[in-house]
Amino acid sequence: MKILGIIAEYNPFHNGHLYHIKESLKQTGCDAAIVVMSGDFVQRGAPALLSKHLRAEMALADGASVVLELPVCYACGSAEYFAAGAVALLHSLGCIHALSFGSEHGNLTELQQTADILLEEPDSYKETLRQYLAQGLSYPVARKMAFQDYTKNPDLCNILDTPNNILGIEYLKALRHINSSIKPFTLSRKGAGYHAEQLHETFSSASAIRASLLQADVQHNSWKSEGSLKQMPPAAAQIMWNNYNRKTPVYSNDFSLLLKAKLLTETCDSLIEYADISEALARRIINQRNQFVDWDAFCELLKTKDMTYSRISRALMHILLNIRTEDMTAYQAEQNCCYARVLGFRKEQTEILKLFKQNSSVPVITKLGQIDSLSNAGQKMLDTDCYASNLYESVVTDKFHTPFTEEHSKSLVLYE
Repeated sequence: MKILGIIAEYNPFHNGHLYHIKESLKQTGCDAAIVVMSGDFVQRGAPALLSKHLRAEMALADGASVVLELPVCYACGSAEYFAAGAVALLHSLGCIHALSFGSEHGNLTELQQTADILLEEPDSYKETLRQYLAQGLSYPVARKMAFQDYTKNPDLCNILDTPNNILGIEYLKALRHINSSIKPFTLSRKGAGYHAEQLHETFSSASAIRASLLQADVQHNSWKSEGSLKQMPPAAAQIMWNNYNRKTPVYSNDFSLLLKAKLLTETCDSLIEYADISEALARRIINQRNQFVDWDAFCELLKTKDMTYSRISRALMHILLNIRTEDMTAYQAEQNCCYARVLGFRKEQTEILKLFKQNSSVPVITKLGQIDSLSNAGQKMLDTDCYASNLYESVVTDKFHTPFTEEHSKSLVLYE
């Protein structure tokens, strides 16, 4: 059996995701698609619009055979960390034939060429990058300028302008870094751009769907009439609608009070222990915390020329979820991903789970209560995942007045 790997957030699952699964299976000749998906928090440093179990159900209803959870320390990391964790997880399964990702560029050869340069970091490139960073430029801008100076190729440099290209390059870097046998494959992105916030006729971005939902939510207007549901496959749309104002939507500002309470306990010295918190950012947080209004406004307040909104939001999420630099170092020492946790699978494809258990170099977790083979780092990683999900569940139950279900009591999504 040839198995295709996909790395995703599905926040929420939309028509473009359905196209990606179907077309990737068709073009790679694989028999089944397994998805490594962010849990309850996503890469831009925000909570997912709806829970990981609901999003896993959407994916299984629309073509995925198995959904695995990407540990939150990687799900809320930079593009490099996100990719490294997800690729390491796929590689550890020992039976993944190909990895398919969407990109704006669509040319795998040129994406690989770019990835190789950024992975090898030639001396002249590194020195130029250092100089641009010293000028106070953000890392993405400095990297692009240093890359252009090194390659003298504006067309190749433009690859670094768009988010799916950037993430795809990180996947390619991660595959090359661990010398994985997984074959990369890219599919040209169709429809609206990644950050587009207007609904598109056929393939709208997840950002546009979230923006449409937020606008309808603020206006106390049923979003069903806004056209958002038309941007999702029928099964996914039904799952969304069944849980609307019961378990979803969830936004960053729903976590504002939790974050403010956490920040009141911190000092500059304690803040720099968290992942992605520099001394400069720690000082800004402490100096500005009395101006805290809500999560979004605080990110805007802290934003500078060299620190983007997303970077700050990720850093704040690391504080809230207790993700520390020393923990990330320990995880990397164990090849990044310490286990493969199954969120759900299609009932008729249980043989894939058997393949995982036969070939995986890390424990495959289907029940949280039946784990006895994790390393200390692995247990810490899993404990952080459970804490993050319980925090998310707490916000959901408070917002929608629903019963709380602790993470260990949640069942696998079994799709029939």
